[in-house]
Amino acid sequence: QVQLVESGGGSVQAGGSLRLSCAASGYTYARYCMGWFRQAPGTEREEVAHIYTGGGRPYYADSVKGRFTISEDNAKNMVYLQMASLKAEDTAMYYCAADFAYCSGHTMGEADFGYWGQGTQVTVSS
Repeated sequence: QVQLVESGGGSVQAGGSLRLSCAASGYTYARYCMGWFRQAPGTEREEVAHIYTGGGRPYYADSVKGRFTISEDNAKNMVYLQMASLKAEDTAMYYCAADFAYCSGHTMGEADFGYWGQGTQVTVSS
């Protein structure tokens, strides 16, 4: 059974940094797509970034380009989201998602990912 477990969320002041981690388990695929989404209260879940473990250009939402970096450690089945220069509008629940297929450097939606973690809260105070 595929499991995704996020960690690393918390409270930080604007301008600060956080690193989110997602531990994946329960599968044997060597290459797959891992993404991060976020959802603030009263809003729809939006894609933040994704990366294909087989290589290629990661995708970033315009709102986080230049501030967030997604990376993966395939040997450890981990994916990370390094967040810098955080803003109040980055406050949201952040979710890790997986899709055992190729993904390009273009935006993807919730329906493109079949597996989800429970989320980790990020709160940025201004």
